Amino acid sequence: MFASMVLAMQAQKQISYIKNDGDWYQVYDESGKRITTVSKQTVGEIVGWGSDFFVSLDGSWYKTYDATGKKISTLSKIQVGEVIGVSGNTFISKDGYWIKIFDKTGKKIDTLSAQ
Repeated sequence: MFASMVLAMQAQKQISYIKNDGDWYQVYDESGKRITTVSKQTVGEIVGWGSDFFVSLDGSWYKTYDATGKKISTLSKIQVGEVIGVSGNTFISKDGYWIKIFDKTGKKIDTLSAQ
């Protein structure tokens, strides 16, 4: 019971900063405390973060993770395009002449013309 309460409290942490530290990423909360450390070998290259999740590119796959480093979703780069921004609980990609908006779970919210 206590362990599940601690995990629930950690999941509510807000990401303030992610530090690139050699082979690792250090994820910090709004008070400057480290939430977690994740391996670049595991998550790939972090391309952006929002308030409670981050997006990484690992080969041909985009992956979303919560603030504690738990994977939320995996999406094909072919399906997504190129991630160009992350904000709040969404990320935006450009795919040819289209802008796609996804939530942190990988669900496509909208598609707009890039022109």
